[in-house]
Amino acid sequence: MLSAFQVMWNAAEEMLRETHPEGFDVLDIGRVAFDSLPEAEKDGALDALFYTWWEAVEADRAARAAHEQAAGGAR
Repeated sequence: MLSAFQVMWNAAEEMLRETHPEGFDVLDIGRVAFDSLPEAEKDGALDALFYTWWEAVEADRAARAAHEQAAGGAR
């Protein structure tokens, strides 16, 4: 099941592809999607974004550590 933010994200991306065929930034999708959410859904969407960001940071740290270890600790 898709979250309200996912539904709005998909709709925003589709709308931007139609109205800006020359291209757009991913931030445009996020802003349109977030601004389109009902107020009651915004806290949950922010929580999901923060969690996703944290997971990406942790994955990046782990990948860097593994790369450094494979390279013998050299930076």
